[in-house]
Amino acid sequence: MQYLANNIKHLRNLKEQTQEQFAQNLNVSRSRISSYEENRAIPPIDFLAEISNYFAISIDMLVKNDLTKIKDAALLKIGNDRLLFPITINEDDEEMIELVPIEASAGYLRGYSDPEYIEHLSKIKLPFLPTGTHRAFPIKGDSMLPVKSGSYIVAKFIESISQLKNGKTYIVITLNDGIVYKRVFDKIEEHNMLLLVSDNKKYDPYYVPTNEILELWEFTCSINTQEYDEHELKISSIATMLNQLGVELKALEKSLR
Repeated sequence: MQYLANNIKHLRNLKEQTQEQFAQNLNVSRSRISSYEENRAIPPIDFLAEISNYFAISIDMLVKNDLTKIKDAALLKIGNDRLLFPITINEDDEEMIELVPIEASAGYLRGYSDPEYIEHLSKIKLPFLPTGTHRAFPIKGDSMLPVKSGSYIVAKFIESISQLKNGKTYIVITLNDGIVYKRVFDKIEEHNMLLLVSDNKKYDPYYVPTNEILELWEFTCSINTQEYDEHELKISSIATMLNQLGVELKALEKSLR
């Protein structure tokens, strides 16, 4: 319960409510709220559940995590009780990007609700990025050639699936598959799913139910950590050309129907 008092006060302040306003919304006295925020009393479980529902955060997160690092009420909950902790600001008031290393990527699914996990990730600065919350994710395998295994995809957080741009590439955080980088198509109306497609056609497309999508991050740029040799550069150029040509041919075929 070490975080509870400060969490209640902080979340109330994020909603820009006085103790009196907060108390009225929960149909209790201001003095009762004050006693909880000053750690003079601990809410009973039934009232803790009311606080949890009011802030749309699980009791577990409310009690076990230091939520005072959250600075934006809009990012408190992003589905499935996940918290997104915003990017770091350095001493020059510049936005930093958290880099999820390959060896720590498996822990991302567990560490999303732990501000200490995010806080201990390495940080980088890319001044050319557009506004928004960005994070860098590692890529493994050859499913998205010419992006090489070991590269990092820098991507912008998407708050809602409704913001999805059909056919663009995304880092998709899924309940069962973890972190994947795919080309994504909206199939919600037909199947209540997203279709995830690899650019390397030896991998079959597959569907993911929307309730298994934990986070969506839209591609901004990639960081290659390995040098291409001459053979790979030729293959990469051909693969890119064929991918683009495939898109153009599909568009032409569609227009002729």
